[in-house]
Amino acid sequence: MRIAAPDTRVETVNDAVIRFLSAPKMLIGGQSVEAEDGDNYEIFNPATGEMLARVPAGSAVDIDKAVCAARAALEGPWSRLLPAARQRLILKLADLIEENGEELAQLETLNNGKSIMLSRLIEANSSAEYFRYMAGMATKIEGSTFDVSIPIPPGTSYQAFSRKEPVGVVAAITPWNFPLCMAAWKLAPALAAGCTVVLKPAEETPLTSLRLAELCREAGFPDGVVNVVTGLGEKTGAPLVAHPGVNKITFTGSTETGKLIGLQAMRDMKRVTLELGGKAPMILFDDMDLDLLGVTTAIGSFFNSGQTCCAGARFYVQSGIYDRAIEIIANITRSLSIGSGLDPANQINPVVSARHQAHVRGCIASGIEQGATPLLGNSQADLGRGFYVAPELFTNVRQDMAIMQEEIFGPVATITPFTDPEDAIRMANDTRYGLSASLWTRDINKVMRYVPRLQAGTVWVNCHNLPDQNMPFGGYKQSGIGREHGTGAVENFLETKAVCVAYS
Repeated sequence: MRIAAPDTRVETVNDAVIRFLSAPKMLIGGQSVEAEDGDNYEIFNPATGEMLARVPAGSAVDIDKAVCAARAALEGPWSRLLPAARQRLILKLADLIEENGEELAQLETLNNGKSIMLSRLIEANSSAEYFRYMAGMATKIEGSTFDVSIPIPPGTSYQAFSRKEPVGVVAAITPWNFPLCMAAWKLAPALAAGCTVVLKPAEETPLTSLRLAELCREAGFPDGVVNVVTGLGEKTGAPLVAHPGVNKITFTGSTETGKLIGLQAMRDMKRVTLELGGKAPMILFDDMDLDLLGVTTAIGSFFNSGQTCCAGARFYVQSGIYDRAIEIIANITRSLSIGSGLDPANQINPVVSARHQAHVRGCIASGIEQGATPLLGNSQADLGRGFYVAPELFTNVRQDMAIMQEEIFGPVATITPFTDPEDAIRMANDTRYGLSASLWTRDINKVMRYVPRLQAGTVWVNCHNLPDQNMPFGGYKQSGIGREHGTGAVENFLETKAVCVAYS
């Protein structure tokens, strides 16, 4: 079923979604399978707190089967396909995502809790476009020729060039905030490069990845090229990262987990790309267009209920507009409607799980205990069934408070005044994270002066939280290693081999 209009309310869940929820299975070696030991676990609907489905709980045995299947495909039929054939398969997969877009979007909202509008526009539609973008890279992988100055033996000439070759079997581990979209970010460039993949989705939100696995099989990918194994982190994710048959790890998630993965990768000298946490500052100069405060607040801070690594969680507002800006930001935040993601009119949806709900509420409580002032004061309100947290804004915050330093990943933001722009830049950079930031000003001189000073992988100007498939994406400091997106994304999944040919 093709994607419905983004702002259409879901009155009745699609029959295909209901059928899929009855028995979702993993994909290993081209076969839909349960876990080898028969174990499974429950998946919940964040909007109601009710069980949504049971999925297989994979173990080290299932991981070994998946990695072996990926290795066999890599050394077998997948390696013999022409780049143009890889491109056609990836394009076919993109078409299938689009054709089944409404089913995928509803499945995502039921599993993750996010707005159906976001599920349609980003999870389904943008994922299809991402596969199309990366499909074109499959036929554009190239090496270089080199002039060399090797003097011996006398009379010998040399021709040197480089080859780009797939890194091998890829372990792809995705987060729960944008499950289908993140799977696309991992799979598309890896497949374009000629790698095979074992995908381990977040334990809370595996459903669209499992459905994507079915679409990969329908598209005609050889058995073992794409494998999806679901399960818990220690039982499933850890064996995947440590498996000796894995050549490359690509992970998006928390900084703490990323560090553990990085240590394991270092022990085995596996290639690794890590996209980790963020605590993005938004610097609002007193010459900004105040009409943009709606965008600043709703998209910059509370997009996807604040569950984005780029969320603008720290407002720094210049003193000339501070009083007016704080009034507007507070009024906008109060106006955001709270409710199920199946109704696109709701702008704040449930967070992903009961555990995460407790985490966000705990961060709010910690802010109050440390002396910050909550402007709205209803974050602990009983919003009925489901994992809801009402948005909160804090003033009277210090840089050393936990709510200023730690990633909350929920609808919580702080507002801090500044007079001297140098102080704003210093405070913006005063964090272990460096994923993103934004400047809000009409003065191009401020833009050119301060963009280079911000320690962040992406800096937006008069906008925020808007990545693009053609823009490199990744972080400074503890926000990660490497970059995704753009023409360089495929490079993450390639090795460079130098070749030197001697001739008389």
